[in-house]
Amino acid sequence: MVNWDEIENYAKHWIKEAGERIRDSFKMELVIETKSNPDDLVTNMDKETEQYFIEKIHETFPTHKILGEEGFGDKIQSLSGITWIIDPIDGTMNFIHQQRNFAISVAVYEDGVGQIGLIYDVIHDELYHARKGKGAYFNSTKIKPLEDVPLEKAIVAINATWVTENKRIDPKILIPIVNAVRGTRSYGSAALEMAYLVTGRIDVYITMRLSPWDFAAGVVLLNEVGGVITTLDGKPLNLLTENSVFVARPNLHQEIFSNFLKRK
Repeated sequence: MVNWDEIENYAKHWIKEAGERIRDSFKMELVIETKSNPDDLVTNMDKETEQYFIEKIHETFPTHKILGEEGFGDKIQSLSGITWIIDPIDGTMNFIHQQRNFAISVAVYEDGVGQIGLIYDVIHDELYHARKGKGAYFNSTKIKPLEDVPLEKAIVAINATWVTENKRIDPKILIPIVNAVRGTRSYGSAALEMAYLVTGRIDVYITMRLSPWDFAAGVVLLNEVGGVITTLDGKPLNLLTENSVFVARPNLHQEIFSNFLKRK
């Protein structure tokens, strides 16, 4: 019998402790490297934070698997059993340049189903957390289910990259959405953008490329408030590979998909 209360308590303790370690790192010089391209950054704190989680999880729950962004976890072929999906610093560019607008994202899945989701805004000490079937919370305050918002009053989170020439989508598909809504924002952290949607600060989030550690925790939170998350094709997300991601309040997901995305 899985003790989810115990797992959740450990996860919350570890994510807060990891956040404290990151805040302490501001006093030290960062070691910054690039990964796939000059804009794909990683720091020593990304690596150290992931290793911190791996050490704690392996020590406390030796049968659990770990999928982490920086590759220090297990080689995951399936989500059978219990799997932790971790992004040690989501929004590394913001972490480097701004020392804000980044988060730690931790999710725990059982046989492919999200059971626990945690997104921790380190700088503001704000924890967005959810347990399957038990609701989503902002710190200690329960988050209300998402209500309908008219398209013309919606705020959409989207990176300017996707409405200019790019290799992944014809910007002509997305420009009409941008024109139809009240405004757009881009925060540079997928985890925070999903947390903001869960709490109603934004209404739609669209992006062309996210990895499982970017959205795994957000999925658990979204499910508890009635949000809808799919690929831009309207298909379920794959937790083992990159996906396009389309997240929205239920009415906006249906309206945008039917009127704009389904045509592509």
